[in-house]
This record gives sequence, structure tokens and C-alpha cells, in this order.
Amino acid sequence: MYALELAGQDDAFAAYEAEQAASDVRVVAPGLARARGITDRVRDLAFTHRVSDLVGRATVDPGEGLTVANARAVLEAAAIDREGTVAVRAVDVRGTTGIDTQRVERDLGQVLVDRGFAVDLDDPDHELRVLFSREQGREGNTEADGGTVCLLGWLAVETPREFTGRAPTDRPFFQPGSMDPMLARALVNVAGAREGATVLDPMCGTGGILIEAGLVGADVLGVDVQRKMVRGTRENLAHALDGGWDVVRADASSLPIADGAVDAVVFDAPYGRQSKIEGNLGALVEGALTEAHRVAPRCVVVGDRPWARPASAAGWTVEASFERRVHRSLTRYVLVLRR
Repeated sequence: MYALELAGQDDAFAAYEAEQAASDVRVVAPGLARARGITDRVRDLAFTHRVSDLVGRATVDPGEGLTVANARAVLEAAAIDREGTVAVRAVDVRGTTGIDTQRVERDLGQVLVDRGFAVDLDDPDHELRVLFSREQGREGNTEADGGTVCLLGWLAVETPREFTGRAPTDRPFFQPGSMDPMLARALVNVAGAREGATVLDPMCGTGGILIEAGLVGADVLGVDVQRKMVRGTRENLAHALDGGWDVVRADASSLPIADGAVDAVVFDAPYGRQSKIEGNLGALVEGALTEAHRVAPRCVVVGDRPWARPASAAGWTVEASFERRVHRSLTRYVLVLRR
């Protein structure tokens, strides 16, 4: 079993993304999930910070002394088959529990010292993560019984947090409204982007979605109706990827692509009044979804409104849907579709 430390505030979306790289993912408390198994693809997840090999779990009283004693009992009962130096890192996830994390680190560090381990706080061979979070009731896929959850695990994977280093403004070609790379990474993961897969963005804009799909190993194909966007996306992909990409100018509702030629379609639909697309926006999106249904078995579409009705009209089944608030005047709706 594994413990997952989730990023962002939307645990349901983070857990859904994690399911593309792990099995039997369940949220156990805000910011925390468990999984039965993991694959190498966990390193590519956007909304999972760290994955730890689970040692044990305890639901504890918020009282500090009982919390320390409970966590200590779990660690003392665990079989530890590791050699080398260790460090203990205690985390009050999202600051919800008021746990004295320094005391936890000292106390559990002493348990490991008593077992013969040497402590190295700067560069340990093994890091014990002690994760506390307050449960918020049984809703959706959250397993909760009240009180505070404590998960103990040996750090197995720390995902690279390179998204801020790939800010849209740092690309050779930039336009306002470009999607945040962290969200783009999560969307392509949900769509199934990986080595050996081909991902299409039929409204590619500046190519942010394609960059993230390419960085996880997929071959990528971009389409846009505007010459400027096609040129700009080519610049951005050439800058970010070593190969495995192409960009063409075409209408998203009339793709020059053979039936079933790609594995997944991911696109960010135009946003209402901010869109410069002429004509009926609903008809445009439905046309794009119809074409996506023809060329791929899976699609992820994002927009400033839920596009479930046009998706259904295009023949898609909604597998999952999420609402992600960006700011007071913008909520992004994410639909995961399958044929």
C-alpha cells in the first residue's frame, strides 16, 4: 500500500489523475490518499506531490500527546527492513490539525535510533513521512470516521515540480489566456498520454497541452484554424520537445485525420465572450466533439461551461466531470469522455 500527498484543493480531481498511474486510489483525508499499487507513471503526475510506501495508519485524538504516542506505537509495531541513514519529516497537511510536527519528528526519530539507525537530516538514505490531516466526513470517495488521520510511510517517489519553470510567458510564442502547465499535465494524464500513445489537440492555441503530453512521452498532433497559432505552436513545440510532434492548420469540426487515428483528444474550448471565434460557439464545440469521437476512443474537454449536452449529442459517454474554480468570474469545467 502507498500514501499519496495530493496537491491543490480538489482532492477528487487529484485522485482521479492519480488513478492513471496507481491502482485502487482512495482519498482518506484532505490532501491525503492511499493506493494499492503504483507504476512508474506516478513521476509524471501533476497533482500528487509525493508517494510513500505505507508503514501504517492511525486515526488519532487531536490531543498532541495521544497523537505522538499513537504514531509511535504504529512505527514500533512495524517491520523495518531498511539499512542506512534516516530522517523523519512530519507534516500537518494543509495546517488542519495543529499537530506539533517538531515533537513528532524528535519522538519518532528516537524510535529509529533505538533500532540502530543513524539520523541524517540533510541527505538521508530513507525518509519517513508522517502525515496528519483532519477528516471531513464520508463524502464521495473520501473515507472518513472523524478525528485526525495519521499516515506513516517511507518516501518512494517525489514528483518533479517543474511547472513554474515552464510558465507560458517563457515560451517563444505567448498569448494571454494560455493554460497553466500543471493543469495541462493533469488533463493529458487523465486522457491517457504516455509513451506509445498519440494525443491530439484540435484547438491547440499556443500548444501548452501538447507540450505536457509530449513531455510524458506521447506523440502529439496539434490543429488550429488560425495561421498565427499554428506558427506559434510549432515554435513552442520545437523549443520544448525533441520530436514526435506535428501541427497543421484546419478546422476542429473537419479534421484531416483518419478514423481512429489517435488515442486521445484533449482540448480547451473557447471561452464565451473572450473568444474571437466567429459564429455559434455551441455548434463549433459540438462539431469538434463529433470529430473527436470519430478519431479517438477517449476525450477530455475543458471550458467555461459544462459541455455535457453537446458531448452526448456527439456520441460520447461522460465518464467523469469536475468543476475547478479559477477566480470569482471563471470556473473551468472538465469533462472526461469515452466512446
